[in-house]
Amino acid sequence: MSWLEPVTLSAPHATLVPLASDHAAALSAAARDGELWNLWYTSVPSPDGMAAEIARRLELQRAGSMLPFTVLDAAGTPVGMTTYMNVDAKNRRVEIGSTWYARRVQRTALNTECKQLLLRHAFETLACIAVEFRTHRLNTQSRRAIERLGAQLDGILRAHMVMKDGTLRDTAVYSITASEWPVVRSHLEFLQAKPRE
Repeated sequence: MSWLEPVTLSAPHATLVPLASDHAAALSAAARDGELWNLWYTSVPSPDGMAAEIARRLELQRAGSMLPFTVLDAAGTPVGMTTYMNVDAKNRRVEIGSTWYARRVQRTALNTECKQLLLRHAFETLACIAVEFRTHRLNTQSRRAIERLGAQLDGILRAHMVMKDGTLRDTAVYSITASEWPVVRSHLEFLQAKPRE
């Protein structure tokens, strides 16, 4: 995994640290805040399944297809998870996904800051050509958040995935390209400086 190595990324409201098995208890507590695993349109591990999900992500990291992070709030408390996934080192592309946050930090500066950290690292350190975001077509909260970052909708992959309840997910695919990054970076810096309403 020479191209994509574990790294810690920090900002005032959020720190991303390499995911570790000893984060399981704190991440289980974070998932309980909002009972996120009950949302039908997304896949958030249940508290009882957290250790298995961490093990799954770490195995994908060993295989070179994912780089998972634990998200810490300003106090250093684990409040969620995020990843670089669907890693394509040859074409210098990653997807930012498998992200979830405790309800108490949703719609705060933390999410924008996490995405800013991941995008800056992808474009300015890894020299990515493009970064993707994917979500359920009907997950309007996630789609608004992705669009607010400045990502462009590439299209909808229809009947793309089988969900845990057996329904088929239409996947909305977004991306930011390297040529767009300077404008997106300025936009994210503006959002971070702007008082939250």
